[in-house]
Amino acid sequence: MVTHVVLFRFRSDLPEGSVEAVFEELRSFRQSIPGLNAFQGGVYNSPEGLSQGFTHGFTMTFADEAARDAYLPHPLHQAVVAKLLPMLEGGVEGVVAFDFMDGVMG
Repeated sequence: MVTHVVLFRFRSDLPEGSVEAVFEELRSFRQSIPGLNAFQGGVYNSPEGLSQGFTHGFTMTFADEAARDAYLPHPLHQAVVAKLLPMLEGGVEGVVAFDFMDGVMG
């Protein structure tokens, strides 16, 4: 299983509801993209104060590396990327993506 972690720094001047709409679109991928097992996401909510300005995040879990690799160029994913980048502070500088396989350390 592969966990795909993504953090966003959304611009503060976005129209109300635009972030929620993108998250709903991401959430709907489970119905259309084979091997995408789960989606969880939301707004930063920690008293630690270590977000470094990142405002929202999500995780997706994929059945395996092949499913994740098929997701990356998938037209649904690419369409959301095209929508998201202008919504982020600094474009691509406003996103972090980090994938891992639980327990694999090297």
